[in-house]
This record gives sequence, C-alpha cells and structure tokens, in this order.
Amino acid sequence: MPHDPHHAARARSFDSVAAQYAASRPGYPPQLFDAIEEAAGRSLQGARTLDVGAGTGIATGLLAARGARVTAVEPGAGMAAQLRADLPGIPLVRAVGDALPFSDTAAFDVVCYAQAWHWTDPARSVPEAMRVLRPGGALALWWNIPYRETGWAADQEARLARRLPGYDRHRVTDDPDALFRRHGLRPAFRAADWTRPVPLDTHLAMLGSHSQLAVVAPATADAILEDERTALLDAFPDGIVQEDYGVDLTVTLRPAVPS
Repeated sequence: MPHDPHHAARARSFDSVAAQYAASRPGYPPQLFDAIEEAAGRSLQGARTLDVGAGTGIATGLLAARGARVTAVEPGAGMAAQLRADLPGIPLVRAVGDALPFSDTAAFDVVCYAQAWHWTDPARSVPEAMRVLRPGGALALWWNIPYRETGWAADQEARLARRLPGYDRHRVTDDPDALFRRHGLRPAFRAADWTRPVPLDTHLAMLGSHSQLAVVAPATADAILEDERTALLDAFPDGIVQEDYGVDLTVTLRPAVPS
C-alpha cells in the first residue's frame, strides 16, 4: 500500500517514545505462541526466527523465552536502541520488512510481524518473507486488538475521536487473509481473548505511546491524558485499569514445493 506522509510520520513517531513504549505496551498471552506452534506444525524451541518490525523487543523477548533463535529487524533508531538495551544478547538488524537484508534464501523457519505488518507495503513484504523462509516455514502476523465497543473503553474512544483530528482506532490496514490468498497462499487464522490489569499511570503511558498522540504537540497530548486520568478514576477508583484485548493471529506457510 502506498504510504502517505501522515502515515510515515506516525511510523517515525515511535522513536520519540521508545522507553515509554517498552514500559507500558502490553505483551502477549502464552496461548498466542501455542497457536503459532500449532499452525506452523513445529515448536518454537530452536526455530530460526525473524522478528520484523521488532520495536523495543516485546515480542522478541517472549519468542526467545520460548526457545526460539531470534534475530530482530527494526528500522527506527530510538526503538532499536531500546531493544539493544533491554535484550543485549539478541542479534539486531536495522532494516524494513519491505527489503530484508539477507542474501540467503530459506534462512528462517519462522518470520514474525507483531503489531508491525500494517506499516509495510504488502506487495513487497509478502515476497520478501517468502524468500527468506525455508520451504514449509511459517509467516506469523499478529495484533493485540483492544476491545473498545462498550463501557469505559467505548467512552474513551469517543473522547479521543473528538480531541484528535483524523483519529482512528487500531485497524489492520489490509485483510491479511485475503492478501495471502491473492498470492496463492493458504492462511490459517486464530484468535484469543485476554485481560491485562494495569495501574492507571501505565495505561496512560500506553495511550501516550500510540502514534496518534505521539505526533501531536506535547501540550495537547498532556491535556488529553490528564482528562483521561480524571475520567478513568471515575471508572476505576482503585486506580487499576482492566484492559481487554483480543489477539488476532494469521499464519501462512511457504509452499514446500513450487506450485
């Protein structure tokens, strides 16, 4: 997909909030990695794994904890520096998913995009992922999708939409299942629900690390977050916010033989 200047600015905005991102963004539940292994038909233990758009390494660290042999790919200087600080033993390559700097084909068993696929041009990133995967290897894409349809979360969405011009909730910009089918691939889809109880300050820091807030003037962002603090203390007087997520996973395999 062509990236407009606003989209590119939002992508670059994460470098300015890298430490905040690492400290406040949610991780992923264990059942996600169980589902990746089931769909890939192999354990992550010992798997040569590429984590593309690794950011500060949230997924990278969890993959490594499952025994994967992970190489991280991250284009942003600030995000990459945070990943190096948090995970000094993980190999890190500065690059984008549209042009992976690996000359060897079939170099990886698993290629992952955690919260990152929608920042790529799929016309380039699909062939690049297939190129570096071994035959039968798995491309896994996943997103934490906040549930914001009802209750306090829906109220927050409405407030943010009023305050932030062009605000849009987290969406996958392309349907990855349809995309892969256009490439003659057969994706498998999994979903799981989970809840993260966090202190109010962590929730607000997480909001502030999103690109829609990171690109506005600091005074504007601070005012919005202070208003959110007041509203959320009404909903959660104990100061613990219950964030509800669905984690959506798409896995597709590189064909074992040419079609």
